[in-house]
Amino acid sequence: QVQLVESGGGLVQAGGSLRLSCAASGRTFSSYAMCWFRQAPGKAREFVAGISWSGGTTDNADSVKGRFTISRDNGKNMVYLQMSSLKPEDTAVYYCSARDGVFARRGDDYAYWGQGTQVTVST
Repeated sequence: QVQLVESGGGLVQAGGSLRLSCAASGRTFSSYAMCWFRQAPGKAREFVAGISWSGGTTDNADSVKGRFTISRDNGKNMVYLQMSSLKPEDTAVYYCSARDGVFARRGDDYAYWGQGTQVTVST
């Protein structure tokens, strides 16, 4: 079992930066692939960024490439999403998720989810 708690969301102006954090509980955190997804009002959940259990492989959605960076610290059971050059279309609830196994982009492949943190980007 893994429990996930996100933090770091908030209101920021377009062009600004935020860093989201995801704190994970569980002794086997280092064996889990981790992902960030987001969901805007009236829209489907979408993949944002993912990282393998070792941190050696990362993947970003095209919409955030060059602006967002995912990282993890297995010693602290933490995953981060550094977001820069934020745009109003980045406004959404951001969710941290965990999967025991290889990295995947599909949300349905992830068994563990946090409660989400709101990110709002103003013009």
